[in-house]
Amino acid sequence: MNIHKQASPGFWTRFREAFALGGSKTAESAAETSAPVREAVGASVDADEDQWRRLSGDGQRDLAPMTQDRMQRLAHYQWETNLLANRLIELPVAYLLAEGVKLVVQDDDAQKILQRHWDDGINAWDLKLPKRVRELGLFGEQCFPVFRDENSGFVRLGYLDPAVIATVVTDPENREQPIGIVTKANRKGEARRYRVIVNVPESAFDARTQEIRATFTDGECFYYRVNDLSSATRGRSDLLAQVDWLDAYDQYLFGELDRASFLRAFMWDVTLKGANEAEVKEKARSITAPKSGSVRVHNDNEEWNTQSPSLQSADAAAGARLFRNHIMGGATLPEHWYGGAENVNRSTGDSMSEPTEKMLKMRQQTVGYMLIDIGRYVLRSAWDALGRELKPEEADILATLTCPWPEMTSKDITKYASALQQITVAIAGLIAEQLITRETALRLVTAMADRLGVEIDVEEELAKALAEDAAGGGGDLLGIKLRTTPPPSAPAPAPAPADA
Repeated sequence: MNIHKQASPGFWTRFREAFALGGSKTAESAAETSAPVREAVGASVDADEDQWRRLSGDGQRDLAPMTQDRMQRLAHYQWETNLLANRLIELPVAYLLAEGVKLVVQDDDAQKILQRHWDDGINAWDLKLPKRVRELGLFGEQCFPVFRDENSGFVRLGYLDPAVIATVVTDPENREQPIGIVTKANRKGEARRYRVIVNVPESAFDARTQEIRATFTDGECFYYRVNDLSSATRGRSDLLAQVDWLDAYDQYLFGELDRASFLRAFMWDVTLKGANEAEVKEKARSITAPKSGSVRVHNDNEEWNTQSPSLQSADAAAGARLFRNHIMGGATLPEHWYGGAENVNRSTGDSMSEPTEKMLKMRQQTVGYMLIDIGRYVLRSAWDALGRELKPEEADILATLTCPWPEMTSKDITKYASALQQITVAIAGLIAEQLITRETALRLVTAMADRLGVEIDVEEELAKALAEDAAGGGGDLLGIKLRTTPPPSAPAPAPAPADA
């Protein structure tokens, strides 16, 4: 906020009079001086105030705008031209999306709305989702302008190149929450201002933030970023830390290619015994290099030998592996994912892949959140088009919206199956000795079932098992007979005869 202060005209009049009189005061000036002095204070708010920052800094963790642009250009160039950089981006995309993904909601009508949005020819999620996930990792951010049919509430998504984003405006009271996108000016000097969609009511923001959001009048958009900090406004590329090393790795391999060419080079060295300088020069003018398969005849005064360079270079494979592992280690990818199978067997390969799978799971959660966030907006938009408030049952439907992911890798389930059998036998004995409850026992089974990719709601599953047991006249759960009613008590002993 700019604060402008201006001294009153009376002050400057008295100042000039005092200066002209050498500091003496007349009666009029004395009377004038006794009048109260008030300063005019004004405040103004610029239309682009949200794009300014203090010179002293305010804890930002962003790259400079030119550096941000350069990062995106270099990341794109390396992805196109560097095989290793391409794999660093493409492998996560393949592991996340090779089996496909869908949005699922537990309501038939809502599912039809989502499916119509998903299969729309412009949205084309099955085709465009890999591109969007790829560019999310490549550029560190993605922005999708929204085009909404006001009559039907149908939603289509556009695409805004991160290269044209000038500023990401955040909530003044909550810096980690983006509220608007300002683009760079086009050739006509026009910049667009998009309001970031947040799936909360506008009343969730304070009055000042709502005023700022009201200035973004060119449409709405979704904005997502990765590799950022809470105090940053822009995302970072997955290749930011590796880009220099990727370039060095390329230069190293091209250098080895040149060295291999030099090693294959050779020349003929001809020795003339007893020849003087004139004879050597004459021979040099007439000599020609023999062709492959030709015949060369000479006496014992002429000797022909081949000479090739001896560069005495270090082992190129060890150097290449050093560079490659340094780059891939920074990206949490094992070397055997890029053809480096030295000293790697199945056991070590599985253990080396586990950190990578954890990193992929984190990215999977981010992409899943993006899809669910967009899906919620699609459903809300369709319901809002009907001109009614969100009903409680519709809010419950939104809570069931999920993004189920298929398994990224095929796991060896034999050890999990064996462990599950052992756990089942062990907890059956505990239940028989009344040392553990059935609910706790089922939680132990669920913990192992998660390893097999099976999700079990313990309370719901236990209730269903008890109901099935009651309907079927009894059954077994974990090897123990289920009882829906307490066992009958033993009959009381008959009273002794009165004359006993």
